[in-house]
Amino acid sequence: MGTFTTKDGVQIYYKDWGPSDGEPVVFSHGWPLSADSWESQMLFLASNGYRTIAHDRRGHGRSSQPWDGNDMDHYADDLGQLLEHLDLRAATLFGFSTGGGEVARYIGRHGTARVKKAGLISSVPPLMLKTDANPGGLPLEVFDGLREASIADRSQLYQDLASGPFFGFNRDGAKKSQGMIDSFWAQGMQGGHKNTYDSIAAFSATDFTEDLKKFDVPTLIVHGDDDQVVPIDAAGRASAKLVPNNKLIVYPGAPHGLTDTHKDKLNQDLLAFLKS
Repeated sequence: MGTFTTKDGVQIYYKDWGPSDGEPVVFSHGWPLSADSWESQMLFLASNGYRTIAHDRRGHGRSSQPWDGNDMDHYADDLGQLLEHLDLRAATLFGFSTGGGEVARYIGRHGTARVKKAGLISSVPPLMLKTDANPGGLPLEVFDGLREASIADRSQLYQDLASGPFFGFNRDGAKKSQGMIDSFWAQGMQGGHKNTYDSIAAFSATDFTEDLKKFDVPTLIVHGDDDQVVPIDAAGRASAKLVPNNKLIVYPGAPHGLTDTHKDKLNQDLLAFLKS
């Protein structure tokens, strides 16, 4: 575990697990979470010889909480500075949800000189927000509702998301895991209030279409077809139409938070992709 300071003075926390000479795999997390949300995949891949690295996005987890710069361009530049700080080369970048946007914007802004492969897991690209050009997106009212709930009682918001649509625990017959709910809540509450609020606009209103077109490395796209948070048609399937040289894997019945609910299958799929 370590930290580094970005060019604009933000301290970024990161985990660095596994053999130091292993092939590097870098994970970008979702909103409002932290690097901890990837721990199942990190532990599994590190145990299989990979060097696994995950950072807390600025304003999230154990990183510092800048008032400004809570947007995708800064997130992507921070990811780039992490790769430079650790001098990672031929790295695979996996992004979950908002983290998928971070990976896409990183490739769009910085290219793939340090990147061997990429993965978009339950990811927000190409665009979550419904617009005239993106009729399959979610209405602005959905994200305004998140902002209002965050201001009113963000602790309760995180409880409601985790106990409901995020893990699919609101579906008939679903078996709730209080541990998953508690972990989501704890990670979210570690983040800065202003930072997590600003990030709602970053993940919902940023258009990654042109970023996805710049992908020139093998790319894995994984999405659940019962994702109530980032619907598959406007996200995973739409991204698969834009990214060259991609493999789309659909998890039947899987919710948004499949890094936990379907972690064993996901771990095997990530390992197979890394070995391919």
